[in-house]
Amino acid sequence: MIAAAEELAEIAIATATMARRLDIEPHVAMLSFSNFGSNDSPQATKVRRAVEILRERAPYLAADGEMQVGTALDVEQRKRLFDFCTLQAEANVLIFPELNSANIGYKLLRHVGDAELVGPILIGMNRAVNVLERDCSVRAVVNMAAITVVQAQEMGRALR
Repeated sequence: MIAAAEELAEIAIATATMARRLDIEPHVAMLSFSNFGSNDSPQATKVRRAVEILRERAPYLAADGEMQVGTALDVEQRKRLFDFCTLQAEANVLIFPELNSANIGYKLLRHVGDAELVGPILIGMNRAVNVLERDCSVRAVVNMAAITVVQAQEMGRALR
């Protein structure tokens, strides 16, 4: 699925909201293969436009982009090379430009990274529902169950 700029902005807002529900202060990076206008391809331009929309709709969010994943995760590099960047902390919410790259990035982190990954988390559904990977750990099941409970509680409050 290839999301439009508006959809990417909405995905960023919904994901940041979910992070806050889990007591995580979101630092959102809108990912691309380019950094802050270094390329004017349609793909990079779409992410750049999504950042503009995100700033209009959620100016309270710590978010910036378009940026490469290395730029998103390396605060010192970002400060040195892109001192205008408004994102001051290491990004903990990574918004990929489309589903293929998001899935590849998630799987790559899962297999070679030493970070604890939780997900994929489904956001924007009519009910609290998520998916588990076929080969997930017991810890992943527990984490996903807890997240789904939080989603169900939030939905229950919204219905009252």
